[in-house]
Amino acid sequence: MSSDEKSVLGDDKRLGDVEAVAEALDGPEEDIVEFDEKKDLKRGLHQRHIQMIALAGTIGTVSTRYHSGQAIVQGGPLGAFLGYLITGCLAACAVISVAEMSALVPLSGAAIRHAEYFFDPALSFAEGWNSVYACCVGTPAEMSAVAVLMQFWTPVSNAVWITVFGILLLASNLFFIRIYGEIEFSLAMLKILLIIGVIIMGLVIDLGGVEGQERIGFRYWRDPGPFVQYLDIPGPLGRFAGFWATLTSAAYSYSGIESITNAAAETKNPRRNIPKAAKRIFWRILIFYVLAILVVTMIVPSNNENLLSSTGTATQSPFVIAANLAGIKVVPHIINAVVLTSAWSSGNSGMLNGSRALYGIAREGHAPQVFARCNRYGIPYVAVCSIGAFMALGYMTLDKSASVVFGWFQDLIASSILVYWIVICLVYLRFFYGCKRQGISRSELPWRGPFQPYAAWTGLFAFIIILLTQGYSVFIHGLWDTETFFSAYFNIPLILVLYFGFKIVKRTQIVSLEEMPIRHFIRIAQENPEPPEKPLKGWHKLNILWG
Repeated sequence: MSSDEKSVLGDDKRLGDVEAVAEALDGPEEDIVEFDEKKDLKRGLHQRHIQMIALAGTIGTVSTRYHSGQAIVQGGPLGAFLGYLITGCLAACAVISVAEMSALVPLSGAAIRHAEYFFDPALSFAEGWNSVYACCVGTPAEMSAVAVLMQFWTPVSNAVWITVFGILLLASNLFFIRIYGEIEFSLAMLKILLIIGVIIMGLVIDLGGVEGQERIGFRYWRDPGPFVQYLDIPGPLGRFAGFWATLTSAAYSYSGIESITNAAAETKNPRRNIPKAAKRIFWRILIFYVLAILVVTMIVPSNNENLLSSTGTATQSPFVIAANLAGIKVVPHIINAVVLTSAWSSGNSGMLNGSRALYGIAREGHAPQVFARCNRYGIPYVAVCSIGAFMALGYMTLDKSASVVFGWFQDLIASSILVYWIVICLVYLRFFYGCKRQGISRSELPWRGPFQPYAAWTGLFAFIIILLTQGYSVFIHGLWDTETFFSAYFNIPLILVLYFGFKIVKRTQIVSLEEMPIRHFIRIAQENPEPPEKPLKGWHKLNILWG
């Protein structure tokens, strides 16, 4: 960052006037407008929205239907359990890192915007477009999944469902952000009820609660065994290879877990509500992912031939397989219905994340300014429509297997989420050491994430290793597969070309630790304090989900 850029930083329209402008929106709780973009966007996401989006926003089609089964086949019950547990802890490292920065700098786009001030504008440009690309790919993937899920009940063409649910997706993103929040809040409740229900069902099946079926216990951990010989590799190496393959499956299941910060500028009192959601992230991972995968491994053997069937509907879910084995007939319809809403919800979340990333880089001057235009509802409608246009990719399923297309999409997204988590950790570490260089105590920050900087360092090295080794199978003699290689490694040259290309063209410099505008942002936070949280009263004290 040049001295000229630093001198005008406080007057830049991206940072606003640095004055407290109080207003009441969507309720009696006041909020502040300390950044200029928050005058264009509407702050309609309340604490309960953020809490529920954080709680269930990542429970999409794959976490309940596809990847848990794939992980069991690849790594066996113990391998899948460890893969989800370890990846969940690593994902939490990224979440607490970006949440700490977002509490100080609550702008749309989160780490993409933070990279502009704490690392290098070129990284902001590169990861901004990388995130946009991931959402452009991920949204049609979810719409394709919706279409296939509908095939469970009706043979109507996929094109009809892609069109219908795609239009609904656009509608929910083009009006008040509060509408988006209420939709996600409701769907999150359904997803949570589904996960709790199938966990209870799984425990009942495992403990012999179904008439005519004996207690299973950990039988499948003993036979066919805790691990599998992945890719027919003999000995301990084959078992380790299977476990390692589960890390990528788990990474995709956790993708979007950091999205609580992407709409920070549209969140009421983000310096309080975003950290509150982030602090509970570990327990959510433990309950809704690790416990679920543990129950799955107890009730479905890793050698069950239906685990990786290509139906694409609820019949592919390990819980449905277990229910069918136990003779419970109604479960597939219930799970298919809720997973259908989960798929649409994941697409809804992806469109929000992609449009806010596109809006954010447009605000920073890294995309055409037309993407920063907002409608009268405070929605960046040009960005939303641009991301929505890529839903047409879902029509590819009309000419080839939806499961194959979905597999391509999900593998590409798995790589992009690993890259994004790497960027989050990199930017946070620069921010952390910038605070130290400038003599800024972390007690001055609105929120201090736990276990730092060790969490960020751990996440950084682990994500890099997983990214570089996720496609290892193609390098084994006789197992080369172009599709696997492309989906595993395409994102690496993409992010590097974007970064160095912008850096060469614009001649950007890495922001030095001394020039980071950390003190400037702290002053903004101090001059614009958020109103104190109102104590819970009556039955609200019993609320354990978002209270």
